[in-house]
Amino acid sequence: MARPVTLFTGQWADLPLEEMCKKAQDFGYDGLELACWGDHFEVDKALSDDTYCNRKRELLEKYDLQLFSISNHLVGQAVLDIIDERHKAILPEYVWGDGDPAGVNERAIEEMKNTARAAQKLGVSVVNGFTGSSIWHLLYDFPPTPRAMYDAGYQLLADRWNPILDVFQECGIKFALEVHPTEIAFDIYSAEASLKALDHREEFGFNFDPSHLIWQGVDPVEFIRYFPDRIYHAHMKDASVTLNGRTGILTSHLPFGDQRRGWDFRSVGRGGVRFEEIIRALNDIGYGGPLSIEWEDMGMNRDQGAREACQFVKNVDFAPSDIAFDGAFGD
Repeated sequence: MARPVTLFTGQWADLPLEEMCKKAQDFGYDGLELACWGDHFEVDKALSDDTYCNRKRELLEKYDLQLFSISNHLVGQAVLDIIDERHKAILPEYVWGDGDPAGVNERAIEEMKNTARAAQKLGVSVVNGFTGSSIWHLLYDFPPTPRAMYDAGYQLLADRWNPILDVFQECGIKFALEVHPTEIAFDIYSAEASLKALDHREEFGFNFDPSHLIWQGVDPVEFIRYFPDRIYHAHMKDASVTLNGRTGILTSHLPFGDQRRGWDFRSVGRGGVRFEEIIRALNDIGYGGPLSIEWEDMGMNRDQGAREACQFVKNVDFAPSDIAFDGAFGD
């Protein structure tokens, strides 16, 4: 049976949710992955208004759209990050508050707990998102970084996220970290270290996204095979590496869409990700959840990109064989 193909609404939150639903139905999607910003899904309203979640469900049903997860990347980022003025633009006003960094961290922690409670009310089992990182700025290891500073970063993950995950456990919800640069887990080995720091608790797993791995030189298929029991959700997203002797993999402080970058995101099917191999690996681990398209391509109209990406993913998805091809050779 084909997996449902959904569309993550994070890059469409400038549109009202009903307009987004109309588009998704027209594009051919089976469902949406609702972002917790714009009017798509508001955690505070979900908890304060007993009719809110039902109204969201009814709206999706009106357009024959399913719902499997919500995503709160922006608030999750502020849990571990060293807070600065950039965070004001991505956080709800009530989480930013007066901007005092310690206060922002604390309010982000409480909002992520509430996200689990809101997900339970909405009737979904997975919350995707970010964790932030207090040690991402130490990536290059110069000036030379004592190992204790990295260890402290993973300890902070445990200190701040275990209380959040306790609420996820109480609510029966999984948290799926999108492994991503600027997060505590950004590749295979940092993901492994993050699991270890959290004592491999079941509530914490991964939102697999190949686009963030491929440009680092990490094979996305190897990530799936390394964490077969921790892939709680899957994004279909593409990227392209274009190193030509002048471009650099660290992108020279250039914005997305600038042709001088050494890599950039692409609409699904137009980059370097080998999606067929990803489908085979997801089949091997028994992943049966949605394939959620995250559209990010500064060089392409998003309506065209989202429409063709939906068809591309439906075409590339397939179920594993239920028979051995050589089973008909014998008696």
